[in-house]
Amino acid sequence: MTHSVRAACVGVALVASGVGPQAGLYAQENDGCVFLCTPKLKIEPTFTFENIFRPARLETVEDGVVETARQEREKVFELVLAAGVPTEIPRVGFTFEAIFSPFRDDTEVDLEFELNLTWLEPEQTGGWVESHFDIIDKFSPAERPSDTSAYTHKLNFELDTAVLLFKWLPGDHWLRNVELEGSLDYVATGLPKAGDVVGDERFLDDASPWSFSVVVVLPLAPLSP
Repeated sequence: MTHSVRAACVGVALVASGVGPQAGLYAQENDGCVFLCTPKLKIEPTFTFENIFRPARLETVEDGVVETARQEREKVFELVLAAGVPTEIPRVGFTFEAIFSPFRDDTEVDLEFELNLTWLEPEQTGGWVESHFDIIDKFSPAERPSDTSAYTHKLNFELDTAVLLFKWLPGDHWLRNVELEGSLDYVATGLPKAGDVVGDERFLDDASPWSFSVVVVLPLAPLSP
């Protein structure tokens, strides 16, 4: 992991805890806000299913034989450290995420800065369901042979819908904030295109931009609603 990535991960934790030079923007008397409100820190165990729509055809050459096969639909386990920052603007917030895949061979960390636009609030569903659309700057390992740096910025869109599983518990119980979330993800830029050669594989189609994640959202701070 590079020093810049380590620093960014620390930055997520600092933003979430309200520590640092911007802390005064968050914590005000009587829980008031100056545009940005009190952050919420969460950890999110996540199963992501990649290439769910239109998996690309890949061409490989081995011992002079050309083989063509479709990209596999993969399942990846990830751990996400997320700092959600509400704002004074109704239905608008920000989220900072550091994403790590502990069972992959590499040790890269993906970083995301999200603009969250809520279209379905818990108050509209009796406190059971919430859904938002996210516009994301995703900073992750480069994937195209034309990329000139190890990490690149990618434009990403998400539609997240969460069910508050334990909404029926007493109001001061921390489990009331536990969510089961489904996330449909579309990466608009930065993925291999038809004709790109990555390793020993040549893409015959654009890489699939679609994935779907099942997420358990566990609150770390504050623990009570």
